[in-house]
Amino acid sequence: MYRRALIVGAGSGLSASLTRRFAREGMRVDLAARRVDKLADLCAATGAHAHLCDAADASQVAALFAALDKDGAPDLVVYNASGRQRGPIIELDAAEVARALAVSAFGAFLVAQQAARRMLPERRGAIALTGATAGVKGFALSASFAMGKFALRGLAQSLARELSPQGIHVAHFVIDGGIRAAQRPDPPDAPDSTLDPDAIAETYWHVLNQHRSAWSWEVEVRPWVERF
Repeated sequence: MYRRALIVGAGSGLSASLTRRFAREGMRVDLAARRVDKLADLCAATGAHAHLCDAADASQVAALFAALDKDGAPDLVVYNASGRQRGPIIELDAAEVARALAVSAFGAFLVAQQAARRMLPERRGAIALTGATAGVKGFALSASFAMGKFALRGLAQSLARELSPQGIHVAHFVIDGGIRAAQRPDPPDAPDSTLDPDAIAETYWHVLNQHRSAWSWEVEVRPWVERF
């Protein structure tokens, strides 16, 4: 059973559903984001703790984990941050693309590295990485997002092969479709055409509690009407 969760790249969508799901299990939940003011209501409702952190900054990620160590390192870490710079390849700003890659992939490496350093001595724990359709299928006008999510998927596969035999469950979740939100509800004539974030959170919880004799390293979730 997990005791403490850390969600990096926390916001009001999937991260909020994961926070509520973990809190219902009696876990302490820590949330990390570049803006913590937007997490106030979620923290008040769940007892979660918010931390200011830029996931693409190695010193800030190291400081985040060092601060958490004071009360016990997390044994469940979810990386939910991503960046993108959309547009035609000839018009993309190189600095913005570099930033998008840093958030989607390099930040995941930094967080996974810090998590693994704490989990390996215990030979237990889990690292979950939130991917997207773009990680298996690059779309036009979405070069930076595709590069970042492809890199994230490669990181997850490598980590699973390295860490699973040492007792750490690494899982990559391909979110293949749009996630439902208050500002983006399902059309009346197309119910359940987007992914319910609470339903995604249930899938995470199920996978992260698999018996080690039947671990999944990757799971895709998509609405029943999504083409693939």
